[in-house]
Amino acid sequence: MGVVILLVMAAGVAAMLTRKLPTAFALVLLAVVIAFLADAPLTGKGSVLDTVLQEGAPALAATMIAILLGSWLGKLLEETGIAGTLVRKIVEFGGDRPVFVALGVLAVSAVVGTVTGSAPAAMLAGLIGIPAMIAVGIPKVTAAGTVLMGIAVGVPFELPVWQFFSTALDLPVDTVRGFMVKLFPFALVAAVAYVLVESRRRGVEHTWSLKSVQARPSRGDRRRRLGDAPWYALLTPAVPLTLALGLDVAIIPSLLGGVLYALVTTTRPREMNRRLLRTLYGGFEVAAPPITLFVAIGILLAAVKLPGAVDALQPLVKAVSPQNTVLFILVFTLLVPLCLFRGPLNVFGLGAGIAGVLVATGIYPAVAVLGMTASYNQVFGVSDPTSTQTVWSAQYAGVSPHQVMLRTLPYVWAVAFGGLCVTAFTEL
Repeated sequence: MGVVILLVMAAGVAAMLTRKLPTAFALVLLAVVIAFLADAPLTGKGSVLDTVLQEGAPALAATMIAILLGSWLGKLLEETGIAGTLVRKIVEFGGDRPVFVALGVLAVSAVVGTVTGSAPAAMLAGLIGIPAMIAVGIPKVTAAGTVLMGIAVGVPFELPVWQFFSTALDLPVDTVRGFMVKLFPFALVAAVAYVLVESRRRGVEHTWSLKSVQARPSRGDRRRRLGDAPWYALLTPAVPLTLALGLDVAIIPSLLGGVLYALVTTTRPREMNRRLLRTLYGGFEVAAPPITLFVAIGILLAAVKLPGAVDALQPLVKAVSPQNTVLFILVFTLLVPLCLFRGPLNVFGLGAGIAGVLVATGIYPAVAVLGMTASYNQVFGVSDPTSTQTVWSAQYAGVSPHQVMLRTLPYVWAVAFGGLCVTAFTEL
């Protein structure tokens, strides 16, 4: 039966890759089929309806709330002009020195990446940052990749990501935080190397054909009308991180602290109610797609943890899973491309189910699975040409997502290798 379950998973991957089914729908369908194959009853304990669907759907509720609050804070950064001010100040400081401008945009992208992810993060940093880089001669592909690499630097400190791994892998937040701190230097070194190498590889390109700058005058005009945010408001992205990392405050209160700080430092009292509601509703729009996906992931995790599924998959998965430290690093490094194109190792897809299988069957300790999935997430977030942040950044810069993938993949592959090395030598 384990072979049949693996074949069903392969069919699910094919459906997602060919876009026959949206990812969330495919994951729920997979979960239901796996549950029936695992001989789960229709109702009762360990059943399809009560365990997989009813208990699985809200299993990642804490992650969903964290995603919503991060999206809310991201909308506040946009509406109050905090993100735009950060980018403008950095660009002004860099002047006409391309590398300095790119490094500045990289830094702002990293700061934004600690607050929110996906396309909203790319837009917050890229709406001003990408045109500024291209204007001083940074190649278009490099400009798009710089924003993405910067966001990836911030991802190890993105609180909703901590919450997701903590809930999905049943690990304490402190454990997740500990590994993310170890992963951060690899992401930082790779991002800086990307800017320094790629900005010099093709030289300065003084070309300007970014159609989207003229296509989006309302956003630019809006920021100019808003003006620069106060200097103390620019500390907003650091507030949640300081609370969670420095003061050991729980994730959701930390994000709420960031929302409150952004509001108080930028908004007059009589306008607070309207701004709170407006940005919260905007946050719901941004958070709806990932929340839908996390509902589906929770359902899939519930299915693969059923006793029947665990018993069927354990001998097969154990037979192909490397236990030797060197083999672990080598095999999972070579498998990095499988997290691209919504592949089977994409942690925000079927990869979450595979991670659940590895933990439920006891093949690897949960901390080792954390290291593997977090390392792969660094690749997916930058180089996957189907991810929303990659698509947006590439199109806004006037290049294709596949060009960005080819240019950034060697750097994030190295980050994944570093994360896997840390995992193998400390957790196996």
